[in-house]
Amino acid sequence: MPGLQEWIYSIEVGRGASIVRAVLAGLVFIAVAVVYDIRCYKNFSSSEAMDSAQLGRALAEGKGYHTLFVRPVSVSMLKKRQGDSFLKRPHPDLANAPAYPVVLAGLTRLLPFRFEIPELAHRNFLTYSPEVWIAVFNQFLFFCAVILTFLLASILFDRAVGWMAAIIFAGTELFWRFSVSGLPTMLLLLVFLGVLCCLVFLERSAAAEQVSTPRLLSGACGLGALMALGTLTRYSFGWLIIPVLIFLILYGSVWRVMVAALVLLVFAGCLAPWLVRNYRLCGALFGTAGYAVSQGTHFFPNNELERSLDPSRELTQISFADYGRKFLVNSREIVREALPKFGGNWMSAFFLAGLLIRFNHPTLSRIRVFLVSSLILLIVVQAFGRTHLTSENPEINSENLLVLLAPILFVYGVGCFFILFGQMSLLHPQWRQPIMAMVCLLASAPLIFAVLPPRSLPTAYPPYWPPGIQGVSKYMKEKELMMSDMPWAVAWYGQRQCCWLTLNPRSDFFKINDEMKPVQGLYLTLLTLDQKFLSDIVRDKQSWGRFVRDLFWKGEPPAGFPLRKSPGLSDRLFLTDWERWKVTESSP
Repeated sequence: MPGLQEWIYSIEVGRGASIVRAVLAGLVFIAVAVVYDIRCYKNFSSSEAMDSAQLGRALAEGKGYHTLFVRPVSVSMLKKRQGDSFLKRPHPDLANAPAYPVVLAGLTRLLPFRFEIPELAHRNFLTYSPEVWIAVFNQFLFFCAVILTFLLASILFDRAVGWMAAIIFAGTELFWRFSVSGLPTMLLLLVFLGVLCCLVFLERSAAAEQVSTPRLLSGACGLGALMALGTLTRYSFGWLIIPVLIFLILYGSVWRVMVAALVLLVFAGCLAPWLVRNYRLCGALFGTAGYAVSQGTHFFPNNELERSLDPSRELTQISFADYGRKFLVNSREIVREALPKFGGNWMSAFFLAGLLIRFNHPTLSRIRVFLVSSLILLIVVQAFGRTHLTSENPEINSENLLVLLAPILFVYGVGCFFILFGQMSLLHPQWRQPIMAMVCLLASAPLIFAVLPPRSLPTAYPPYWPPGIQGVSKYMKEKELMMSDMPWAVAWYGQRQCCWLTLNPRSDFFKINDEMKPVQGLYLTLLTLDQKFLSDIVRDKQSWGRFVRDLFWKGEPPAGFPLRKSPGLSDRLFLTDWERWKVTESSP
């Protein structure tokens, strides 16, 4: 039976063997994902993740790109440009790039998201089901990134390097934490790997004896579109267009200028509609995200810029020395803290060692030049763009751009390892595969230890307790305005419009309450209640910490403050204009 024999041969050594290995690899990844989610899953602990998720829900419900999380600085920008604070009607979002919320909107429509937490589940609450679905989706993106890493490594080196690089990437615990964080990092990682595939394709097409113009043009259009998608996922990703264009001009064919120009044209054309939208609304191409370079300077420590109703005077006082100081402080911390544990895996150290190795294949050397230039550029961008988000979550945050380079650095690191490994004179050649397996296990040790007992609780309390946030939010009607120190959580869990706590409880609060829209609920959590007593409460007379201290000592809010009723919550403070908890909430 020649047909049967061919089928058996295909499974053993032919095309069928590759399919079997791919299926087994997929099943192993799913098994690891299930074990990790059971043992290590965490609810959202990042304001970025909750902000993106509530935007995705708004898009899915047909409410447009409008946010329930209101930043005072965006109120100020809209009022100056439009003459309207947009608090009495849907508030357009000016902080987030749109790609990831759009993806989440599609996910919300496809999957059975349940945003209401049943009262019976409050006591034994552990996980919030929409966040679980988002984590599963991001793990799917993670798996796609592992496949792309395998393909890139197989093209640049060989299949052995591809398998080992993919295994090490899939076994890196840092990326599993990103996968359940709700951040857009996995989508951005997939886009960056796609950019690398396009660069390899264009470089090899240009090196061919007969250059196919349609292939070059299609590759250039794909590269420009991917760069735009990455920028619309995270604005700072757009800086990578600089090394991309330099790579194309240096290593392109006779059509290098045309290819580079086409990439730039497609990139700019895809970005233009969104940038025009932002500029028409607030006069800034990137909305409030453009202020990231000013955050963390002397005039705007922590999150003060976003909570400021009118930062224009302080912005004009920031000097080049202030920006330089921010860059030096942050870059020093990146080099001292981030680079030594770069990518969450010591295999990246082999990439640094491999810089001393000269590759015979020009593509390997050229892509390595691109990676080194991108690494240097991203260190600069990350240092200038660092905000309070990095301080809140030093590793797992969307400002961590260096992590995007990790998979391809693993590829080069494994390639360097194979070169060094091949020069070792082993007594027994059969030890080769066991040694490689041991290296993969050692590289995956943090993930292995993470899933071992004891199991960590999935809740992100303190400070986030979704049932409590949802319960307090239900006191408010849909179109009423709250103010809180965690407005992203109120917007995501409570589905209520919520303004970020202004810089002080007097002038800024009353400017919003009296001139724009009444604030009918004040929700303070451990983020404010656990402030440092001396530095944040006693010395700062205009702080909300001082407001809370006086409230607890005197038993009532300051004279003239409009919100004076409270249900007396234990670890939270909720003030409102009347005793809403005593009656059933009426529909708005």
